[in-house]
Amino acid sequence: MDFLFVILFILYFMPTVIAFVAKKKDAFAISILNILLGWTFIGWVWALVWAAKKD
Repeated sequence: MDFLFVILFILYFMPTVIAFVAKKKDAFAISILNILLGWTFIGWVWALVWAAKKD
């Protein structure tokens, strides 16, 4: 059960991790979007796409 929680936690914050690792100029905004709207699938996908696209 704990392992599943850790995996889901990592997946939830994947857009934030990608943004900070890629040193995006909007990394803080992406993390805020991920925290506030990541629980909705659309918000999570939006944050992931924003983190993955080039500046």
